[in-house]
Amino acid sequence: MLSFLATLLPYAALPAAALTPMVPGAFVHATTASVAVVGDTLRGTVVDSAGAPIADVSVSLVELGRSASTTRDGAFVFANVPRARQTLAVRRVGFASLTRQVVVNGTTTINLTLVATALHLEAVTVTATRAPIAPLASPLATDALSGERLRREHEVSLAQALEGFAGVRDLSTGQQVGKPVIRGLTGPRVLVLDDGLRLEDYSWSDEDGPSVDSRMAERIEVIRGPASVLYGSDAIGGVINIVPEDVPDARGDKPFVSGAAEAYGATNNGEVGGVLRAEGGSGAFGFRATAIGRHAGNYHTPRGNTETPTGDIYDTGYGSLNGELAVGYHGDRNSATLRYERYGGDFGLLDGPPVPEDNQSGPLRRLADNRIQGTTSWQLNENARLETRSQYQRHSLKELVGDSRVGDETPSFDLLLQTFTTDVLLHHDHGGWLTGTIGISGLYQDNKSTGLFPLVPNARTTNGAVFAFEQATFGRWSFLAGARGDAHRIGADANTELQLDAQTRSTHAFSGDVGAVYRPIEHLAFAANVGRAFRAPTLYELFTNGPHLGEGRYEIGISSAVPEQSLNTDVSARWESGRFRGEIAAYRNRIDHFLFVEPTGGSATVANEEGGEDTLPVYQYKQTSRATLTGIDISTEVEATRMLTLRGRFDYVRGNNDATNSPLPLMPPARGDLEAELHTATGSSGSRAYVMAGTQLVSRQNRLGQFDTPTDGYALLNLGAGAGRQIGGREYFLDLRLRNATNKRYNDFLSRYKTFAYEPGRNLIIRVSTGL
Repeated sequence: MLSFLATLLPYAALPAAALTPMVPGAFVHATTASVAVVGDTLRGTVVDSAGAPIADVSVSLVELGRSASTTRDGAFVFANVPRARQTLAVRRVGFASLTRQVVVNGTTTINLTLVATALHLEAVTVTATRAPIAPLASPLATDALSGERLRREHEVSLAQALEGFAGVRDLSTGQQVGKPVIRGLTGPRVLVLDDGLRLEDYSWSDEDGPSVDSRMAERIEVIRGPASVLYGSDAIGGVINIVPEDVPDARGDKPFVSGAAEAYGATNNGEVGGVLRAEGGSGAFGFRATAIGRHAGNYHTPRGNTETPTGDIYDTGYGSLNGELAVGYHGDRNSATLRYERYGGDFGLLDGPPVPEDNQSGPLRRLADNRIQGTTSWQLNENARLETRSQYQRHSLKELVGDSRVGDETPSFDLLLQTFTTDVLLHHDHGGWLTGTIGISGLYQDNKSTGLFPLVPNARTTNGAVFAFEQATFGRWSFLAGARGDAHRIGADANTELQLDAQTRSTHAFSGDVGAVYRPIEHLAFAANVGRAFRAPTLYELFTNGPHLGEGRYEIGISSAVPEQSLNTDVSARWESGRFRGEIAAYRNRIDHFLFVEPTGGSATVANEEGGEDTLPVYQYKQTSRATLTGIDISTEVEATRMLTLRGRFDYVRGNNDATNSPLPLMPPARGDLEAELHTATGSSGSRAYVMAGTQLVSRQNRLGQFDTPTDGYALLNLGAGAGRQIGGREYFLDLRLRNATNKRYNDFLSRYKTFAYEPGRNLIIRVSTGL
């Protein structure tokens, strides 16, 4: 690897025209000139199984960020394509997605056949290896939410949108805040990315979720299991990557401007929202602008004779205004994108049994997250591509209680987190048999804490890392290996209220991964993976020492905490074809120095904003020598007939504190789902319709952590229907979803309100959209 890098570096400084092949014979076309000549063109046609051309198919050159749509005769063309191995991703609703590796030499023609299917099959994932790869070839357990499925499921909470994946759950705070739970782990143990860049916010707090709107995504990719070797700290449980659509361009076409819109409403909490988008292109340049507005009142539970409050659950409404503005350039050998994104709003929170005055004086979270991202990609030669990703993120979080909700009084806490991150990635490809990425990452973060109660001290965090991830393919076998080294430093200021002296903490961590994929036939893959990951303790876990009103408790950190270290083993079998998709995965994740919080049994008296006093239970962070999580994920999707699709899912995780031989807290109970969807036959028709019914079965959770509250099992019925039609060259969609159709009263074990409120009752969601 080092010899490869040493060979490449002298070429990186040369202009593109001076680059020559470094590995003769590595590609089929390596004997010709190593740079694209004028006229190097990739063209092709896309047809169905009967040979009929398919229009409006999305064809993408993933590494270049260039996309085209097929014409009526199924044709597409890309001009001036560099002579390097490119990933061609082909997508069309109603057909199985397709991935092909191509090398353009002169005028290259490729003919592609799509198989009609109603299954949700994604063409490519970029999260699992930092470079495009077919999901079936990934060594890590992955999932993706995109297209029609994403349109049906998107919510204000990212976690709610992802609950359809096996092994992924939602730690919820009403309908407005959700934290993704992957294989029993959540908070700072699940890393969320926005276009491959870390989201740095305060989602380690129970009542805060990731600061991103799922409606910004073209697709959402999920890694189930540790991925620190690729992304560093916090990826100890898994990774979620919000992948936006490439900024369009008009290469080879006339300049254009187009728009799209969506409106929706939900009956249970009076939620209304809408999406507006405009995009366009001229030559190699393009832009996209998106605005998303959401507003909801209190949610409602089924009524009944019970000691738990029912009906209107006060202070559970929210409002948010999110959006993005992106501009991009797509050249022959390079591309660049500059993107601004905002996520924010006011989110009501309960800290105990709901009472009417909570609507005016209860805790309210005011969030404003602003990000500026810049990405570039440079095709250096036919063997190497250089990619850079940088981001500035400004994250403001305030908790308002009582008079501060409407006046100018000081918030309970006022946190400001500013983070600069950058990645430089060098991708190499030697004829497809050896591919990989060498990268360096850097982070600088500044935390400011004000307000009545400083939850954490003012502090600065820096992190630097270097890593390499390589994959080699020999026939039916594919092997991977990766290694990463991180240096992490926190400098905290003195704070008398937190009883903290100024201090500096420096740690180093090593991550590694080895795995193999065996594909005896095209549609079947067996995978095994062993990965070592780490997580640095958060500022909150280390230094908090005060009241946390949103959670109704007084919390004390553990300043002696050391990084968590995990060793994860994952084995899986996957099948993917036009008629059937399925996966079964088993895992064991051992985590040394596991951090958790639990009540001490004591209480603390603190002054409140009304001049009185509150008595809060005291919670203390602790670190055990070892914890182990084991579990299984199963998912299936089968096209039983051309008009009937069946889906099933099951997941179970068991978490154990090995030091005390007792259950870990907040381990989700076993869950199984069954769903049937009747739809019009898939194919190239411009219209389609569906009806669906599904049941979610959740078991009783009576294997409890020391301070967990048990919940009974339950079964929910969910219904849906929808139709789409192409009119005048534009697609229009109507989607109806009826959740908890029987209005069942139940408690979710992963709900933070489970001790004093039931989950929402019947909820009808109506969504109308066009062109999204």
